[in-house]
Formats: sequence, C-alpha cells, structure tokens
Amino acid sequence: MTVKIKTLERQGSTFIEKLYLVEVFRGMRTTFGHFWRILLDNSKSYVRHYPEVKPEITPRWRGRHRLTTHEDGTMKCVACFMCQTNCPSHCISIEAGERVDGKSEKMPIRFEIDLLECIYCGYCVEACPMDAIRMDTGIYSVISSERSSVVKGMDELLATPGAFSEEDYKKRGL
Repeated sequence: MTVKIKTLERQGSTFIEKLYLVEVFRGMRTTFGHFWRILLDNSKSYVRHYPEVKPEITPRWRGRHRLTTHEDGTMKCVACFMCQTNCPSHCISIEAGERVDGKSEKMPIRFEIDLLECIYCGYCVEACPMDAIRMDTGIYSVISSERSSVVKGMDELLATPGAFSEEDYKKRGL
C-alpha cells in the first residue's frame, strides 16, 4: 500500500504578503464597516441598553445565593456540609453548632459565601438535601469596592428574598 503525499505550495512569498498588510487592511475594513454601521444606525445593534433596560430573568437562572426558612421562620439548613463539600471553588464555609428549636440536631452558627470566589455553578443547590440554599434572588450584578462586602454572611443570606414565588417552582418542577 502506497501513501499519497500531497505537496502544497507555500503562500506568503512576496514582501507584502510577509508583512501581512493585506490581511491587516481587510480586518480593519471589516471593523470600520461595523463601526460606521452602528454609529449611524444603532437600532440593529446587539447591545442591550443596561441598566435602563433590565434583562428578563427566568426561574432557572442562577443568581446570587440565599438561605431559605421554614414557615415558622426557622432556618432550613441543618449544617450537613453537603454544599461546602460539593463546591468546586471552595467559597462556602460553615461552622456547625447545636440547634435549640428542636427541628434537627444541629444548625450553622456561621455560614459564609465568598461571591468573588463563587463560579455560580449551582452544585451547592443541587447537593442540599433540605432545599436550604437557592440561587433565585434575581440579583445578577455583584459589585463592590471592598472584598469584605462581597462575603455574605448568614444574616444577609437569610434576609435576601427570592425573586420568584413557590408556584413558579412547582410549575416548572424545580
């Protein structure tokens, strides 16, 4: 069996082709074409006019975290460390303590999420057996000038409301 070898002629042998000037000007032509088209008529632009026009958020979208509570106001979290163990970026830290309300054996004394470390994968929500942590706040921009303000503690996570009702979850089977 013989192997067929195809010999290709090398391109770029002239001085202009070696400088890539033709390709640079072709790229600039494309860039300036888009620039003038958007400058003269931006109605066909793909840019959303944020923050004036807020994006539409669906219930399956993963936003900032929150902790949920029972109907009587007690925290659902039982400090099982499943979310902390399952987190690939290790942004969740929990310290467990004894529970006093009789719902279970233990509860978190400290529950913190570092939003700058979080990759918003949703593994913590999937791992939670009590449905205590959710990512349904509808908050999609996390900005701050200090790192300490993006580390969310238990009180702030409990105080953050959900953006969707329980009916939305039941309808979509979430």
